[in-house]
Amino acid sequence: MNNSPYKQRWLSIMQTVKASGLNKAIFTSPATIFYLTGFYCEPHERFMALVAEPGRDGYILFLPALDEESARGAAYVEKLLPIRDTDQPYAIFESACGDRDSTQIGVESSHLSYANYIQFAAVYPAAKFRDAGPLVMSLRLVKTSDEIERVKVAVSLAEQVMEAVVAKARPGVTELELNAEIEYRMRVLGGDKPAFETIVLGGVRTALPHGRSSSYKLQENDFLMIDMGVFKDGYCSDITRTFLIGEGTPSQHRIYESVLKANRAGVAAVKAGRPLKEVDFAARSVIEEYGFGLYFNHRTGHGMGLEIHEQPSLHGENEQQMQQGLLFTIEPGVYIPELGGVRIEDDVYIGENGEAQVLTSYPREMVRL
Repeated sequence: MNNSPYKQRWLSIMQTVKASGLNKAIFTSPATIFYLTGFYCEPHERFMALVAEPGRDGYILFLPALDEESARGAAYVEKLLPIRDTDQPYAIFESACGDRDSTQIGVESSHLSYANYIQFAAVYPAAKFRDAGPLVMSLRLVKTSDEIERVKVAVSLAEQVMEAVVAKARPGVTELELNAEIEYRMRVLGGDKPAFETIVLGGVRTALPHGRSSSYKLQENDFLMIDMGVFKDGYCSDITRTFLIGEGTPSQHRIYESVLKANRAGVAAVKAGRPLKEVDFAARSVIEEYGFGLYFNHRTGHGMGLEIHEQPSLHGENEQQMQQGLLFTIEPGVYIPELGGVRIEDDVYIGENGEAQVLTSYPREMVRL
């Protein structure tokens, strides 16, 4: 166990678990385990759990045996317990961490399946299970400077990919061809994987906010929407830009203008100490002034970091105050069936001065291809 940011996170989570009255907390989300220990893997159907128990000198990490060597030297834990495919994972868990007198057990309710809950309930028959997810999310919410540097790397990769792919967009090229090019370029440039399923849409299909790429061929005067992100060294980027194939129409120009101004208004509304709902209000008000309010059918943004969707949620009813260290997207959009849609998305961090630092720098003004 080395002296790294993970030591401070261990101290913080142990204090939080103890203060909450839990006998122990069991974390099963790969993102949470990475955040707390520095070790990341996707166990798929295999068992993986990190146990934080007040009074111990560190975590116990249960993990698939095939990932044991990767974890050694990488995971900030007191003890590794590998589980082979022929083992009974909950029998091993009970042998190491079972305490039938425990009355308060924390789990990540948003990640734990019912089947796994039943297994844990058998290990702790006298326990009340409580959601420990907010305990770690309260730490993850505020990003450190080191985390932001990692996000900046992921952002830079995404923007390099965007630049390379846009150069290949022209009438006759399909959405799927551009999508494949994005994922190829991402890997060549050093990205670990896409941060989420890449979205490339053309023509009227850009009116589908989360549509899936198809064999549709781009045509003259189409909108082209690209929503993509890169996962690199544990952290995500998320960027959307919308382009015009050709000159476009006055209606298309007006839609684009409304979204661009809404994006700028949202960024300008970011200020520590003010409620998050003001960002949504600022962006949404611009689009409503253009008469497109009914076609802006989602929140203005979402938190991001280890996962592509984290807290906070930037919607019109969120009274949570903005604070230094928050990282989120600002992504207003207008989506009109039979015409098309525009979204412009940036990654925004609240710096030490309480103001917005926009991490994405790819041009937002209309680009005709």
